Amino acid sequence: MKSLTLARRLSAIVIVLILIVWLIMVMNSYLGKNWEEKSFRPSPERLAAIVEAIETTRPDQRPGILKALTTPILSLRIVTPTEKMEPSDAFGNLSDVIAGQYRIHLGDRTLAVSRLAKSPTKSDIPHFPWNDKSTLEFRIGMRTGETLIVHNTSPVIATPFGLPIGLGAGLLGSIAALGALLILYREIRPLSALARAVDHIDLNGEKISLPDTTGQSAELKALVAAFDQMQHRLSLLLRSRMVMIAGISHDVRTFATRLRLKIEAIPDVDKRERAICDITDMIRMLDDALLAARIGAGDLPQELIELVALARNEANERRKAGTDVSFVVQTGLSTFVLGDPMSLRRVIGNLIDNAIKYAGSARISVTVDGGYAVLSVEDEGPGIPAELVNLLTEPFVRGEVSRSRNTGGAGLGLAIVKNLAQAHGGDLSIGTGQSGGALIDVRIPVYEH
Repeated sequence: MKSLTLARRLSAIVIVLILIVWLIMVMNSYLGKNWEEKSFRPSPERLAAIVEAIETTRPDQRPGILKALTTPILSLRIVTPTEKMEPSDAFGNLSDVIAGQYRIHLGDRTLAVSRLAKSPTKSDIPHFPWNDKSTLEFRIGMRTGETLIVHNTSPVIATPFGLPIGLGAGLLGSIAALGALLILYREIRPLSALARAVDHIDLNGEKISLPDTTGQSAELKALVAAFDQMQHRLSLLLRSRMVMIAGISHDVRTFATRLRLKIEAIPDVDKRERAICDITDMIRMLDDALLAARIGAGDLPQELIELVALARNEANERRKAGTDVSFVVQTGLSTFVLGDPMSLRRVIGNLIDNAIKYAGSARISVTVDGGYAVLSVEDEGPGIPAELVNLLTEPFVRGEVSRSRNTGGAGLGLAIVKNLAQAHGGDLSIGTGQSGGALIDVRIPVYEH
């Protein structure tokens, strides 16, 4: 079942409103043109013509005339002076204005007009009592001495307002549908507000206010309360996690510093250098884990950064160290982005170091594409197999399977780069460069003034 979006809700409300307006116009047409008199009551002229035709017809021919004039709406019967006149079951008289119109056309003939209750039959559908007010009885004294009794039964059930009951039912149904749509919109409106609030939850900051559910259903109140409790628990969990990681980082750094001082006493230069390298790798891995935790918590400062200048500085530093790093950028590019300079330096540095470590060289370029600053790092190595493209951005996954510390880190480099790019509103993609080596693009939204 398709979701009831705002466009669909508004469309449904507009359709119902159009239907209501149309029904009101139809009702006004019925009321303004006196449809009951024209369609379901015999006109005065027709009734006068019927009486005159019967009066001028011989008594032996009148049964045929009556049979020809009888319809499901109109029935006629002649009562002679010698017959006993049955009392009328009338419960109301026609208005003097309408009855006067008939008297004008009937001339000096006597006339009695009244409303009768229609006798129900077995095939009748149950209805309200006022719907029985649909039969008119005309008792006309003819000049020949007989009395003509005419029963006119409306084929349409009408309300006391003189309107077809189906029209009224349609109007009430449309109004009920409009009310149901408005109530439905009122009930689901907090859900949209809840979705927006949950999307902006910052577990590292203040609690975000959730929509007010006063007067809403119990289920909706329970849902909002559950989200509020979840927000509180996750915030506590994240703070505890950050405190724990910060404590571990501090303690490990303290122990590493002590160990480093003790290592300086090792007489064997080769063993001393290898021990120092191990400690350095351990601290770097700890920094990576701490940075990954900060990314997940959204704990990154933001400032305006010129990405080209930042990438050029990182490339120059590697080039001064004697590595094969080149930097290419188009002139006149505006690549200001909003982000954390330390994190973006880490992104650029990780990509360059990976290219140098696995391929011996790195070519860096910065372009602008569709509102994004694209940082590309390409190497001339063997490239990345297609089956490893998605795996390399997972934590602790390396393209080099030996797990040797001499040929790679802990496998957090690309995972951190991807998470940092996403934390800045961008993303990372891995492909193949023109030389067949790996090509990694990082897209970050350009700051718009």
